[in-house]
Amino acid sequence: FLPSLPENKILVAQRPLLTVANKTATLVCNYTYNGTGKEFRASLHKGTDSAVEVCFISWNTTKISSNSHKEFNCQGIHDKDKVIFNLWNMSASQTDIYFCKIEAMYPPPYVYNEKSNGTVIHVKETPIQTQDPPSAIPLWIMVAVTGVLAFYSMLITAVFINYWQKSKKNMYHQSDYMNMTPRHPPYQKNKGYPSYAPTRDYTAYRS
Repeated sequence: FLPSLPENKILVAQRPLLTVANKTATLVCNYTYNGTGKEFRASLHKGTDSAVEVCFISWNTTKISSNSHKEFNCQGIHDKDKVIFNLWNMSASQTDIYFCKIEAMYPPPYVYNEKSNGTVIHVKETPIQTQDPPSAIPLWIMVAVTGVLAFYSMLITAVFINYWQKSKKNMYHQSDYMNMTPRHPPYQKNKGYPSYAPTRDYTAYRS
């Protein structure tokens, strides 16, 4: 509520607390002015001593201009008897008390509002998003998978051993058949002897 004022006085009203959870704040500065000024400037200041000018907006009957401090994302909007300051991408370190200042720049006399009670902007720390760890595999599934792998491993080993033993037996049989085949006597292939006749020893007839 803004009471009536004598001529060329400015009074500003702000809400006492503004909590910011999504890094975006909207601070409304309501003011009353009953003078003859036609050119105005509104600014937002940070700190108990208003040392930092966060941003400002100036306007007259034909033109509006605004600017923001390099450490802030701020934009001012003039709407009839109030000025709205929009701030975004705020950090917890920017939590502080903020004051609105309204100035009648031209024509003279220059006037501005007395310091208001200000608005405490409390910027909450954004929680760090942590990814939940993957859920642990149930023990019974691990046991079942291990059992299946062990069974298939034993089965493959048994099949391989059986195949190896059969191959070894076949090799032995083939070797026996080859050894039973009679051989020709040495140096007698062309003398008409049967292939099974033993070789004669001629050294016994020499004297």
